[in-house]
Amino acid sequence: MKVMHLLPSLSSGGVEQVVLELCQGLCARGVQNIVVSAGGSMVESVEAVGARHICRPIGRKSLLTLLQVGKLARLLRSEKPDILHLHSRVPAWVGHLAVRRLPRGQRPTVVSSFHGFHSVNAYSGIMAKGDCVIAVSDCMKQHILENYPATPESRIVVIPNSVDSTMNYPGYHPTESWWQQWRADYPELNGKYTMCLPGRITRLKGALHLPELLQKLHARGIPAHAVIVGETKKGKEAFKEEVKAALRAAGMEQHSTWTGHRRDLRDVLCACDVTLSLTLQPESFGKTTLEALALGRPVAGYEHGGVGEQLSTLLPEGKVTTGDIAAMADLLERWHKTPPTPAAVGAPYRRDDMIEAHICTYERLLAQA
Repeated sequence: MKVMHLLPSLSSGGVEQVVLELCQGLCARGVQNIVVSAGGSMVESVEAVGARHICRPIGRKSLLTLLQVGKLARLLRSEKPDILHLHSRVPAWVGHLAVRRLPRGQRPTVVSSFHGFHSVNAYSGIMAKGDCVIAVSDCMKQHILENYPATPESRIVVIPNSVDSTMNYPGYHPTESWWQQWRADYPELNGKYTMCLPGRITRLKGALHLPELLQKLHARGIPAHAVIVGETKKGKEAFKEEVKAALRAAGMEQHSTWTGHRRDLRDVLCACDVTLSLTLQPESFGKTTLEALALGRPVAGYEHGGVGEQLSTLLPEGKVTTGDIAAMADLLERWHKTPPTPAAVGAPYRRDDMIEAHICTYERLLAQA
């Protein structure tokens, strides 16, 4: 079996990480994988697990990207993939248009993955087309059914993203040398109740709830300290400054630390007392929160979206009414005294579960074809 994945680039990001994990698992099971993207820092990692990368600018939101349709059609003719797996909207448009240029008997089976709650319109609707649509959570499946009724429920398959249980498990501990460096880099965290807010610095992640949350906890005598982990993409610098200004206005700036992007997120999650999910809109999945739960670390999150589904299964007491900062402070006050232990991560959230589910889906589609 040969699978061709289309996505905009291979820079850091959740979609890129999922594609890397798919390639690693599928290649290990004898499936050929080709990744087509504009390239990026993760190309070397993708090729290291046995996949091939072909550089094509298929993700830029420009009419000029349509010039790639013919080139992709020629690539499909030469490579003859069995499955064309679409992971993002612009590449999906290029992929669908390229497939239409092939004779019907030479067309690959088209699969798309809904990785996020895109705006509902014809542009996003391309992800609901094709032979199969993969939803990364039950709430994502419901989103597709409600907003793209032309897609039959029989074409939608729920395959959650996953964690590698050989890397993320309750007994994992950072090395002593890592701890020494962490303490040297961030001495302000010593003796504090550290709350990790991971993810790219965007308004969606709810960082503006941190000033009030910190105020409420300090008023109760809890030495809370926010550890904000993630990169600030170009164009998002103004929002980061807005959050910093809000922290200053609340008198909480000294109780927050910005680490920027970290490649050692697993260690950071272990070093912090609790991981927060403050997203104001539901996330389709929430991979970082699942990693924290798999490490046996407490997660407190707003109850909607994929994070709410994870907490319902693994740590129900961690769910907080969306936007209720007072309830979040109450929960963290209790946890400061008595930290909870999440349930062990099992199916369907393990890496092997995700890989096997994709293989079964591919094989079923090819048998039908």
